[in-house]
Amino acid sequence: MDNMNDAGSAFLAALDDDWARLVARVGPCTLEPHAQREPYEALVRAIAYQQLHGRAAEAILGRLIAIFPDTPFPQPQQILSTTDEAIRACGFSASKIRAIKGIATAALEGGIPTSAVAGTMNDEELIRQLITLRGVGRWTVEMLLIFTLGRPDVLPVDDFGVRESWRKLKGLPAQPKPRELAELGKAWSPYRSIAAWYLWRALDQAADL
Repeated sequence: MDNMNDAGSAFLAALDDDWARLVARVGPCTLEPHAQREPYEALVRAIAYQQLHGRAAEAILGRLIAIFPDTPFPQPQQILSTTDEAIRACGFSASKIRAIKGIATAALEGGIPTSAVAGTMNDEELIRQLITLRGVGRWTVEMLLIFTLGRPDVLPVDDFGVRESWRKLKGLPAQPKPRELAELGKAWSPYRSIAAWYLWRALDQAADL
């Protein structure tokens, strides 16, 4: 992945002065997909991250994982056999509990492809299949594509952080609409996942100041 990251960084930095400054400020891209994760786990993790800052989502996931000390990540049957109250105590909302239990059910019924099968499917095929699950939208599948399957050219145009970071980068009065960002992002292909990573990191750095 390092060669891809380096190529993407160089490509973006060459687009214009704003991108060049952003890449220089953030530094080398360290995007490293968790290829060992199955799509089931990636989707549950993405549900936790929906509409939350990364640190808050990690804390919630940590509490969920701690319920099951004998496994690195709770398996579908374990999720289904855990009461809603116990999962809610970890910090999950009622809608997110329904979503992760729906994902667990789908995993047991064969509705979620394994990593091996997912690797044979293109981005849009995976999105079409998985957005049929409760609580799983396009953004959720895009997180799977970027952070687990390592797809290099995915731009989550509905992501608040990506749109807000672009607004700040370009000094715009308002965030671009998803359709506008999709059009702008064509210039970032074939490294749109790396572009999204830089925009997220820029926003994180600003929040840490």
